[in-house]
Amino acid sequence: MNIGIIGAGNVGSTLTRLLTSAGHRVSVANSRGPQTLSALAAETGAQARTVAEAGKGADVVIVAVPFGAVPDIARDALTNLPEGTVIVDAGNYVPGLRDAAVPELDGGVESVWTAARIGRPVVKAFNTVTAEHLASLGRPAGAAGRIAIPVAGDNPATTARVRELVGDAGFDAVDAGPLAESWRQQPGTPVYTADLDAAGVREALRQAKPEQTQQWRARMIEAAARSAQ
Repeated sequence: MNIGIIGAGNVGSTLTRLLTSAGHRVSVANSRGPQTLSALAAETGAQARTVAEAGKGADVVIVAVPFGAVPDIARDALTNLPEGTVIVDAGNYVPGLRDAAVPELDGGVESVWTAARIGRPVVKAFNTVTAEHLASLGRPAGAAGRIAIPVAGDNPATTARVRELVGDAGFDAVDAGPLAESWRQQPGTPVYTADLDAAGVREALRQAKPEQTQQWRARMIEAAARSAQ
């Protein structure tokens, strides 16, 4: 596949390495410009691009940026993509410590908010594993100890394409239902950073409760307040 990755932080750069190693053609972009990505491009064979160019010719665009940058990314890179381009939301809302407060998200679903800002459907994936473990815990299909990543979305064809990428990255993919249910894989829920196998992911999704994310967000805001003192 042709993959565009917007965001070259820990998650975006790790996905660039994993997906180029799996044989995909990857373009990567960040807000600072392609000249800052020359080392990553030389290492992986990915093409460094501007944010505006990142999705050009891509079958799938993975958005791995801080939550507050989503509206700008939507304006600069996603509004004119072909209808068939799949957009993956790999981000998490981290109020206080990283992201400004988004009042609409009090009790809301992060990726539903993202899809509304982008103005088109998204698939939620790659958000439940830390960048460190994304880089180190991938295994071949069928290998012992292979962990799983949930994938939520509303279109079976597009979620199937993203599940294929999850498998290529070295992880089992678990169908997590429609995007409205992606709150089950938000920070604070049992699946988040738990590094579970496929059966464990399914059970963790079943056990998720909305208040778990709300409590996690409150802890992040408290931590930010303490660090500012």
